Amino acid sequence: MSQSYLIIGASSDIALELGSKLLENGHSITLLARDSDRVKSLVTQGAHFIQGDALDKECIQQAVDLANENGGGKISGVAHLVGSLVLRPPHALSLDAFNEVIHTNLSSAFLTLSVAGKSMLRNDGGRMVFTSSVAASLGMMNHEAIAAAKGGIESMVRSAAATYSQRNIRVNAVAPGLTDTRLAETLLRSDAMREAAVNKIPLKRINQSQEIASTMQWLLCTAPDNITGQIFHLDGGMSKISG
Repeated sequence: MSQSYLIIGASSDIALELGSKLLENGHSITLLARDSDRVKSLVTQGAHFIQGDALDKECIQQAVDLANENGGGKISGVAHLVGSLVLRPPHALSLDAFNEVIHTNLSSAFLTLSVAGKSMLRNDGGRMVFTSSVAASLGMMNHEAIAAAKGGIESMVRSAAATYSQRNIRVNAVAPGLTDTRLAETLLRSDAMREAAVNKIPLKRINQSQEIASTMQWLLCTAPDNITGQIFHLDGGMSKISG
């Protein structure tokens, strides 16, 4: 059965993979992104598009309303894929730069949770999936800002899962390790850097964006109803085992 899904931060590599998978399965998708060129291929395939910022409540509301309209009055799921990566030690990171990381990642996630959650409360529930990072559970050099932001997302997801557990809203997150995407280009710009990164991962390989997208699709569409408040560590074992 066709459902309506909303992707916030739809221009990321993982979001594009997720959108493609949802369209292939006959679902309606609504995209919110700042970069219209990046999502053009999905729009050509039938996706609905709102150009705007994930920190703008009006834009989020507009996207939620459109997704509801496309779903016959009900939105089935929302994926939040807004992210940034600033790797600097605290003594070299200004408070403004730190706050920007927090706002980009955590504040936008809260805004999505708030606006989409209110809609789902009116329409018999739904599913939400957020994006964390291995840095939220594993101490990594120069990751203080992103660790704080993603750690906040994980705590928020657990609390929201409890808050809405009796209202048929399921809230989960994925926490990828290093993934071969545009965002990670600076970490993989040389063979030596790539090799050093791989050696830290027990499975000795870097994530592919479609692996993260497939897990998010599963959580949105077909995961058992009793899964909520969970963080799925897609990091090659990095956060849990030694290599």
